[in-house]
Amino acid sequence: MEKDLSLGEFIITRLIKASGYSAIVFVTLIFYFLLREGLPTLGEVELGNLFSTRWYPIESYYGILPLISGSLIVTIGAAMVAIPFGVGTAIFIAEIAPRWAREILKPLVELLGGLPSVVLGFLGILVLAPNLRILLDLPTGLTALAGSLLLGAISIPTVVSVAEDALDSVPRSYRDAALALGATRWQTIWRVTLPAARSGVLTAIMLGVGRAIGETMTVMMVTGNAPVLATSLASLFSPVRTMTATIAAEMGEVASGSVHYHTLFFIGMVLFIISLIVNVTASSVVFRQKKRAERVLS
Repeated sequence: MEKDLSLGEFIITRLIKASGYSAIVFVTLIFYFLLREGLPTLGEVELGNLFSTRWYPIESYYGILPLISGSLIVTIGAAMVAIPFGVGTAIFIAEIAPRWAREILKPLVELLGGLPSVVLGFLGILVLAPNLRILLDLPTGLTALAGSLLLGAISIPTVVSVAEDALDSVPRSYRDAALALGATRWQTIWRVTLPAARSGVLTAIMLGVGRAIGETMTVMMVTGNAPVLATSLASLFSPVRTMTATIAAEMGEVASGSVHYHTLFFIGMVLFIISLIVNVTASSVVFRQKKRAERVLS
């Protein structure tokens, strides 16, 4: 019996380890594939052309700066929407809402997170873009602002779900001690609960930003797909084109092994590196916060 139990534990342990290592292997293989298909671009396209401000592959213009700037400005706009609304909603659900309302709101938020992005893009084309055009008196409603609002809506459920779990994990004794010392409910939330859950909230924000960076269908449908360099926040009111939308729109039409083909993979490589930087930054911030908390407790 003990031998069978040991054998079962051995198999389960190995399967768990294999699952953990497989994630690293898969990410490494994806990055290797992107490098293999994208690095030839550096030998086929001049750096001055590759990092120029014009993207028009038909005439051999492969400037990726408008695509990078478009992705960044849409992501910044989405973060400006998702962070305050997401963290605020998480605080309301975890700290303010009554129990019955929490049991309704949390599943509802998670359900919203499962909506297909193409559905939100469709609603953006039919509802959001026309109203933005009329409200802001713009030539077209298909702008970076429309993409930012929809990406913010897509990111909010991720931020709410992770941040609410982090706030809920703060021991009840922290709140009781603050209230016993005379702090108001808001002071307890702002100065005790939120700082105690800081690492989890920062993780939620980074995950929400990462979700916004990698989104494809929504931005392809509502941002206008104009590869114009975004130089300021005023570009939020103009059409832009993101890296993900460019890959999705053009990859199916290029000849395999062509310069255009390799350039699209190079864009994917740049996008992969940006996402990796965001995730590594989030992990390092959380690690530092945990170390700081351990030093304070010790």
